[in-house]
Amino acid sequence: MHVRITPSILNADFNNLSSEISKVAADSDLIHLDIMDNIFVPNFTFDFDTAAKIISECPIPVDAHLMVANVDRIGVEYAEIGADSVTFHIEASENPEKLIHEIKKQGVRVGVAIKPNTSFNAISHLIDQVDMVLVMTVEPGFGGQSFMENQMEKVAQVRNALKSSERDIWLQVDGGISAATIEIATRAGADTFVAGSAVYKSADPAEMVRKLRSLAVNQLNNP
Repeated sequence: MHVRITPSILNADFNNLSSEISKVAADSDLIHLDIMDNIFVPNFTFDFDTAAKIISECPIPVDAHLMVANVDRIGVEYAEIGADSVTFHIEASENPEKLIHEIKKQGVRVGVAIKPNTSFNAISHLIDQVDMVLVMTVEPGFGGQSFMENQMEKVAQVRNALKSSERDIWLQVDGGISAATIEIATRAGADTFVAGSAVYKSADPAEMVRKLRSLAVNQLNNP
């Protein structure tokens, strides 16, 4: 497996996003862009125009995580404006198979996400259609929450299902990922890690990205 670190700018300084992204761009695989609409989750982050500007100006690929209602329409729009990866929540989609197809038609990677109270069974039939599965390790809506270790059984379920696929499907975890938790998530089977508070509340965000990568790689190599 290949380890990917995707810092979330949810805890970055929104007034200086270009500078905040540049701090970690050289050491990160993608930038994780959390889109919240205050409907699907009780918080709001960026409107569409602001998100489009971030995506167009970002020096590295953008991983758009859509925590929104009407995702069957909005998901395609994010693919059209240049996000490199678009992840939607199964709980918000009325026709996930169609949405996956429409996003892929844009030449964009597609991910499906599940909240802590959503079982793996809700997405098991979609595994081989997507490019990434995201298991939330906090309740989506706010940054800075504590890592939910009880979600590791679900991560392990996804990893076990992926073993039968010949495609390179990423397994992402998002929520409470830090130097204290990334090895736990790696052991369970995750290979792609969203880290927000751990990165942007550290004295040296780039060094924290490198540290997280090192911890995960070491865990993979020395299980």
